[in-house]
Amino acid sequence: MSHAEFTAAVAGYELPAEFAWLLNELFTEVLDGRNEALTDGVERVLGRAPKDFSTYATETAATGIWSN
Repeated sequence: MSHAEFTAAVAGYELPAEFAWLLNELFTEVLDGRNEALTDGVERVLGRAPKDFSTYATETAATGIWSN
């Protein structure tokens, strides 16, 4: 969905102007391309290679933390 299509779709839901502006601003910032490349930030911060999300979810579920 293009930015223009998103903006038109949001307008179709008759959202308050402030909320529509916030969504537009957030999607503009998130989808501007700066986040499309992988970096080594996780490894630099944690001192280890990052885990795949499915590995993280499987390991965390096995602890029972999400059972409550």
